[in-house]
Amino acid sequence: MAKPKSGAKKATPAGKTGAKPAAKKDKSARLDLIKNASKRVATSTTKVVKAVAETVAKGAKSAAKKVAAEVAPEKGKATEKVDKAEKIDKTEKVAASKKSAAKAAPAAKSATAKAPAAPAAKAPAGKSAGGKAGSKASAPVIPAVEKPRPRATKLPPPGEPLTKREMEQLLTAGEGRGVTGEGSLKGRLVVLNEMPNLVVVGRDKRELTFLLQGPDQEVLPAYVNHKVSVSGLIRKTTNHGGVVDVRKYSAKKPEAEVVEAPPADTEPRLRYLSPGEVSMVTAAGMGAGIKGFAAVRGNLEMTGEEFVLVVSNGGTRQQVSFLIEGKAAVKGLRKFVGHTLQVMGVVDKTSGWGGRIGAENVEPRPSEARAVSRDEMELVHIEGEVPTSVDVKLNHGLTVRLPEQPGFTWAIEPTAAKRVGLREANFEPGPNGGPATREFFFTPRNPGTSEVEFFLAKALAPGLVDRSFKINVTVKP
Repeated sequence: MAKPKSGAKKATPAGKTGAKPAAKKDKSARLDLIKNASKRVATSTTKVVKAVAETVAKGAKSAAKKVAAEVAPEKGKATEKVDKAEKIDKTEKVAASKKSAAKAAPAAKSATAKAPAAPAAKAPAGKSAGGKAGSKASAPVIPAVEKPRPRATKLPPPGEPLTKREMEQLLTAGEGRGVTGEGSLKGRLVVLNEMPNLVVVGRDKRELTFLLQGPDQEVLPAYVNHKVSVSGLIRKTTNHGGVVDVRKYSAKKPEAEVVEAPPADTEPRLRYLSPGEVSMVTAAGMGAGIKGFAAVRGNLEMTGEEFVLVVSNGGTRQQVSFLIEGKAAVKGLRKFVGHTLQVMGVVDKTSGWGGRIGAENVEPRPSEARAVSRDEMELVHIEGEVPTSVDVKLNHGLTVRLPEQPGFTWAIEPTAAKRVGLREANFEPGPNGGPATREFFFTPRNPGTSEVEFFLAKALAPGLVDRSFKINVTVKP
């Protein structure tokens, strides 16, 4: 028996059936059903899409024809008709897009793209009338872009109140960056870059600048150079300033400068000088300009017809002395010349070397005992302005007597007085109203040769010298 060729089906007897061939037949039948169903669905879908596309195209053409027919007779209403046609077209497109599948979208777009060509070809008369109106309606309108405004018009939610420590950091220049909280500030309002700013004087007298924000930001510039107090959320963004979200504010007008009338020539009210001021009054080179009630003690002298109270450093170029004024006090002072007095009154120290005393009460005081006794001491005496050289024994005495002149007084340098040992500089009035003299008494303590210069200086101004002369003193052991 010959074998069948490859690819040909094997013949089966009519009466014989088996399980396996039946199963293969069932599977192939199912596959055929599925293929047929998918083909039917595809064909039906394609038909639906085509029908929808044709409907959309026909509707667009009819709408365009109507618009073209109405444009020619009614030129004034061309823009409205074009808008109606576009609205109809849009509504039909929306309805078609909802019903059609994803593949119908390109067909619908091509149909709508062809639709506007019909009225353009069939209605040339409406092109001139409604062309400009249609271009204006179809052109996109670009909204005006507003410039960004950095002004803050909304207030943030309330924060935590500032503590005392945070407030100190906030008002300290160079510190406190990042401090935030509710508080209040006072200062002067200025406008920087069209924005209101508050200039606050800090703890170390340095200025801090805070930008003012909030709904009142556009109102605050009206109070330029006013004293403004603000309260709100304070944020120190830098070490020298920050931002304030103003919740409340109050402004005060700057005080107008009042031109004060010159005061009348009245004597300033005097006061009692303190002990420290009294010591400055009696010290050399200090206390110039001090004026007030005080009691000072010194030796009474005369220069011409004026009485002088020497309070310190007598006989040297650092002598401090005051002219005594007042008729009641001066009346009986001549008998106290050369003695110690305590004068109470208004002391006016005009320079570092003295001034004037308006005496109200003068009281004599016992003269102080001499520091060195002249008994049993060998004295060397010089009379008048004679430049000479003298020899003096150690720890013994030297006296120099010089005639005084009205308005002037004799004095020596303080260093020379210390080196030669000046003990006394006594003023002695002349007998029977004659010229007065001044006696210098020295007790040398160190052996050697020294030069002593005497100056005739102006009273109350020892720097103004009229003349001088020198003597050489040799101290022998």
